[in-house]
Order: sequence, then structure tokens, then C-alpha cells
Amino acid sequence: MSGNHIMSIFDALLETPIRLIHARHEAAAVHMADAWARLTGECGFALVTGGPGHSNAVSALYTAQAAEAPVVLLSGHAPLAELGRGAFQEMAQAELARPLTKASWTARADIPLAHQLMEAIALARSGRPGPVHLSLPTDLLENESALDEHAPDTLEPLANPLAAASARAILDALNASERPIILAGPLLCQPSAGDVLQRISGALGVAAVALESPRGLNDPSLGAFRAVLGRADLLVLLGKMHDFTLRFAEPPFVDAACKFVVIDPDPALIARAVREKGHRILFSTLADARDAAEALASASRPVAAEGWRAEVAEAVSRRPPHWDSLSSRTQGKLHPVELCRAVEAAIAARPDAVFICDGGEVGQWAQSLVRCRNRIINGVAGSIGAALPFAIGVAAAEPGRLVVAVSGDGAFGFHMAEFDTAARYDLPLVVVLGNDAAWNAEHQIQLRTYGAQRAHSCELLPTRYDQAVTALGAHGELVTSADELPSALDRALRCGRPACVNVMIEQVPAPVIGE
Repeated sequence: MSGNHIMSIFDALLETPIRLIHARHEAAAVHMADAWARLTGECGFALVTGGPGHSNAVSALYTAQAAEAPVVLLSGHAPLAELGRGAFQEMAQAELARPLTKASWTARADIPLAHQLMEAIALARSGRPGPVHLSLPTDLLENESALDEHAPDTLEPLANPLAAASARAILDALNASERPIILAGPLLCQPSAGDVLQRISGALGVAAVALESPRGLNDPSLGAFRAVLGRADLLVLLGKMHDFTLRFAEPPFVDAACKFVVIDPDPALIARAVREKGHRILFSTLADARDAAEALASASRPVAAEGWRAEVAEAVSRRPPHWDSLSSRTQGKLHPVELCRAVEAAIAARPDAVFICDGGEVGQWAQSLVRCRNRIINGVAGSIGAALPFAIGVAAAEPGRLVVAVSGDGAFGFHMAEFDTAARYDLPLVVVLGNDAAWNAEHQIQLRTYGAQRAHSCELLPTRYDQAVTALGAHGELVTSADELPSALDRALRCGRPACVNVMIEQVPAPVIGE
């Protein structure tokens, strides 16, 4: 996203093969870089200007941080020579970004910029991956002496491999338990992680379940997992934080006698788990989650709990039978289940498809019902609005892949102008918009907590977003009945352009399974 402080970079890029994807909002640029990183496993880069450009971008770092996505935010900055004198858009940028990053600093004049950039990349990819911020003062950008022709092309991330002795200790703990479950964090949910959890489960005969939703154990894509989690006698936290998503592993969600093994690249998070669970921690080790996962996937042990693994798998896959017959009771609107059935049917024949899920209540229906090997969701951060920028990041990273996103209308309003970006760069993608004309997640909280008589200020208009995106250069479709949706999706998928399918849906709560 352009601005005064970084125009020298825009100019310099003319002599390089680097392609800019010029967004309409700084936060959207960070979300695009986030999705790029989750898909490829490499760093995504966002470039914004200083001052308010930087502060606009910072909010999106929280989503990347919670998703463990290696993102480098490069922000323009007031010149070093003018700091403290009232420079244009002077701001304590590094301090602002620091709580949401692994590291945040303003480039120094005594270290070549290339070296500082390589350091940012290595930090973003090391240990638990996450965002790093580097502010770039304009006088350093314009000073050729700050360049270094001998800078390294890459700087390898610091690695914490799983030690052989630690691997044996983990296997011993698994062998000694009757009902073990391996719980993985967001990193191992990313498309770049591939099928490592399935390979671990196959190699060890142990259920391996990932948690990446802000709704934690209420994530409907986990089916009835809560019911079996409470019976586990061993939980292996494989890069999975001990946090709210597990209900802090307290009864009745986790049995009071359940033991733990903790594998994490962050000593502070290991210490937190030990502080919370004390003597119930059988073993802990400092190791990168992805490396540890690959090590466990290549190990083997007697399958002593095959029946338990099957029971956990059945619980996770469970969906209420009556969902098969759910349909709208309102003329001119669909039930979210009808929307999700059509989306899954549209992508079922494309194993390379990337499915993106965002929004409140409709997003939960989609997470639960649309099965796709490559999935990106808003994540543990619980923020909304990133679906379209995510889709753009994926489409730019790997042209030719099918990219389909489901979003709610409230979430869609954050960055709908990015359809202009998708159209300018000719990036085919489809956003299926569940439009219930409400901030429905908040409305449902009001209904549950305060009652219908006190529900207010969550209404939106039943806006013709299909017409809005058409004005922005994209393809738009309006759907008001289940019969119309398959053909509208087909036209959107075949048009070869960015597209929005605006589906009018009933205002219903998200599903809750297994209670």
C-alpha cells in the first residue's frame, strides 16, 4: 500500500523482477501476506507507508500472530535525522507493533539494510513462526551507502529439532496410556503443513486433532470431540498452547487425572503449561512443532489404542443426521446448510482447491460442513474480515488454483474494496457471501445473554453486494433460493474473473454439536 515514505522502494522495484500487489488498505495487505505464508510456508511480505499507514497495518498482525504465520511487515518511517523534531508522520512505530510481533525495530544506520531484512525473515520463520516488523527510515532508503552488495541471499531460521531421546520419551508416554490424544496448534493446520497429522496418526495409531478456531472446543468442525476429550488420559500438546481454546484443560472438559506431554519451541509457553498443570506434566521438550511432527510421523509403535483412535475419529466426524434435511423456511432466503452443501459440491472434484472461511455464525456452518484438504480460516485471533484479502494472497501465490471463500456480510464489509485489487491483477477467486443482514454473531450473544427484548444495534441492510463488486470490476451473482445457487456458483467459477455470489440467508445461530 503506497505512501510518501516508501516511494523510493516503489521506484527501485522497477529494476527488479519483484511484483507488487497494490492493495486498497494496509490491513488487507498484511492479510494477503498472511495467507501467502500459510499456503507456501515461506514469508509473506507486506509493505506500507509510515505513520497512519503503519498503524492501519498493525491490527492485522494479530491475526497472523495467532495463526503462527511468518509475515514480515515493512513500514516506511520518518527520517532518522528528523526524529524528535516533529517530522512528518513521526510515530513510535516499533513500539506500536511490538506486542503483536516476535520482534519489532527501526532500521539502524550502522548495519546494512539487507542484513537487517535477512534477520527479520529468519526470525519470522524460526521457532513458533509469526510476524516481524521492520521500520525503514526514508533517509536510509535513499542512502546508497546503506546497501551491501555482499549481503547473504538468505539467513536460515534457527532450528530446534526434536532430540532422539525426547522422541523416545514421547513414545514411551504414549505406550503407557490407554486413551491418548495428540493436540496440534495452528501451525500444523496450515496448508503448507500438508498431511502430517494424518501421517502421525497412521504411524503411531494415536488420534491427532488440530485446534485453530477462536471457538475452541465449540468449533463445529470438531464434531462431538468435546465428549471424548474428557475421557483422555494423556494429551500431547504438539505446538499447541495451553490456553482458552482448550478451556484451560480443566474439568469437565479434561479429566482431572489426565497427564500431559508438552512439545513447544517457546520456553515461556512450556513454563506456562507447567505452571498450570504441575505434576501432571510427564515430560516437556523444547522443539519446533513442524520438525517434531515430522519426526513423530516417521516413528512407529505397537497400536495399543486402535479402538480409541477410531472412537475419537468418529466423534470428530459426527454431524447431526437432521442436518441432511435442513432447508429454509423463509421465502427468498436459504438456510446456511443449503449454502454449504452447494459450496462443497462445487469444490469436491478439485483436490487442489483452497477453501477460506471467515465471519461469525455462517462461518461456523461452513467450517463444519465444507470439507477441503487445504483450508484457511480466520483463526484463534477471532478477528473477521480477512476472507477476500486471504483469497487474493492465495491466488497471487499460486495462480491457477481454485480459491473459494465463504464470508458473512458483516465481515465482508471490512475489505470489500479489495475486489478492485483482485480485478486489477486479474486474480480469479470466488467469495460466497452469506448475507443475513446482521452482525449475527453478536446478535446471538445478545439473545442468549440478555434476551430478545434487549437485542439491538446489530442490524445491517440486505445490501446488493453483487452489484457493488460489479462496479469494482468483478463478477456478481445474487441468489435467493437453493435452486439458483449451483448454477450461480458454476458461472462464478467459470467466469475467469474475481467473483462474488451474494446469497441471502436466514439469520440462524451457529451449530453446536455434542452437547
